[in-house]
Amino acid sequence: MYNEIIFRPLYNGLIGIMNLLPWVDVGIAVIIFTVIVKVILYPLSKSALLTQVRMKEIEPEATKIRSQYANDKQLQAQKVMELYKLKKVKPFSGILLLIIQLPILFALISVFYKIIPTIDTTLLYDFISVPVLKTMFLGIFDLTRPDSPVFYVLFLGFKVTSGLILGLATGFVQFFQLKYSLASQTQASAPQKKSGVPDMANIASSMNTQMKYFVPILAFASIYWIIPATFPGASSIIALYWMTSSLVTLLQELYIRKKHIRV
Repeated sequence: MYNEIIFRPLYNGLIGIMNLLPWVDVGIAVIIFTVIVKVILYPLSKSALLTQVRMKEIEPEATKIRSQYANDKQLQAQKVMELYKLKKVKPFSGILLLIIQLPILFALISVFYKIIPTIDTTLLYDFISVPVLKTMFLGIFDLTRPDSPVFYVLFLGFKVTSGLILGLATGFVQFFQLKYSLASQTQASAPQKKSGVPDMANIASSMNTQMKYFVPILAFASIYWIIPATFPGASSIIALYWMTSSLVTLLQELYIRKKHIRV
C-alpha cells in the first residue's frame, strides 16, 4: 500500500518532470520536483505553523497556570487544556500533521536513492517513458560522484569537491532557516521570571540555540560524510533536495507570518 499510494507516484512524478523537460539535468529536476511537493504540502505546513504560533502566544498564561497548580499535576493539566479550548488551540494537531508528512519524507528520500545510477523501469507507469539521465549538474560536476573536483586551491594543494561545497551549502541554508524559524517562535513569548519558578523562556531559548547549531552541523556531516559512505550516488541529490526544501520552508513561513499572523 505504501509503495502504490506514496512511493510510486512520487517516483513517477520525478521521472515525469525529466520527460516533460528533457533538457534539464537530474539536479534541476529534483529542485523543481521538491518545490512542487512543498507547494502541495503547503496547507499542512500552514496549519502546523499557525498552531505553533498560537501556542506560543498563550504560553505566558499556560506558564502561570503551571506555577499556580504546581502541586496538583492532574488539575494543572486540566486547567491548561481548558485554556487551549478557550483560545481554540489544538495542541496535538501539529504532531498529527508531522506524522502525516513523515511517510512522504521517507518516500522522497527513497526516490532519490533509486533514481541513481539507473531508473527502475518496473516502477514506472505505462504512460511514463524512460528519460536519459543527465547527471552533470549545470555542467559543473557529476551528481553521482561527491568526490568530483570543482576547483583547486593551488597554493594549498587542496581539492574542493562537489560534496564539500554541497555539504557546506546545505549546512548554511539549514542554519539560516532555523535561525529565522526559532527566533520567530520565541518572539511571541516573553520571559517569566518569578522566585522559585523555572524560567521556561530561558530553557526554550537554550534548546533553540543548541538546535540552531547542531542541525546544520548534522546536515553538513550527512551530506559530506555519512550518506556518501553508504550511498555515494545519492548524496548530491539529497543535498539539493535538503537545500531546496529548507529555502521553500523559509519562504512559506515568511508568507504565512506576513499574511495570517498579526505582529
